[in-house]
Amino acid sequence: MTEPEQTPSGTATLPLFPLQTVLLPGTHLPLHIFEPRYRQLIADLVSGGVPGREFGVVALRAPLVREVTGLDHVYDVGCGTVLREAKRLPDGRYDVVTKASRRFRLRAIDHTAAPYLIGEVEWLPDELTPAAATDPAARLAEVARAAHERYCEAAWHAEDWHAPEDDVEITELAYRLAADCLLPIEDRQLLLEETNPLRRLRIVCRLLTREAGFLSTLSAVPLPPTELADYTKPANLN
Repeated sequence: MTEPEQTPSGTATLPLFPLQTVLLPGTHLPLHIFEPRYRQLIADLVSGGVPGREFGVVALRAPLVREVTGLDHVYDVGCGTVLREAKRLPDGRYDVVTKASRRFRLRAIDHTAAPYLIGEVEWLPDELTPAAATDPAARLAEVARAAHERYCEAAWHAEDWHAPEDDVEITELAYRLAADCLLPIEDRQLLLEETNPLRRLRIVCRLLTREAGFLSTLSAVPLPPTELADYTKPANLN
């Protein structure tokens, strides 16, 4: 496996890791790797067999899918993620941390070329939008940050969350606001697929406002982010 390489058509080939979660750009993903085919993927990433140490994460359409063999088993928009840390355990398993990078649209899946899945992908850039300093973008960012604050105040204790830094780019803000919030997979996929950063901010504002309302109505809160790790490790085919 010596990909991903950019081809003249604008597509690339990328190792794939299907998960029961949606990975958003800029977020970190810790994984415990124990199945042989994914151990091989990590070995190829570490050794340089996959340039850039990048592989793709795609969300499963149904939690009962045990073997992905076609596009109908996964969402067609996923996210590339770059291996940052890999610790090989004595029995051959790995504990790894990756950081999500760029989005792609999945065009085809090959489940025979390697021990793990290989995808033909087309990178999915954002549409051009006004700079963050323009009035509409600045106002929308302020409204979205306020919705995030209302959600976090309803869900967590003050010491269990923090707002994104003031200098976060407008293209990244929606992802940062949604990163630690417990949104359904369909909502996270909606954010991932949206290519207009301002529309994406409107979506995250609506979603967080809705979830904050649910929390207030039910008078129930989830575990804080610092205690969620063992409960939110993504289900996968590993």
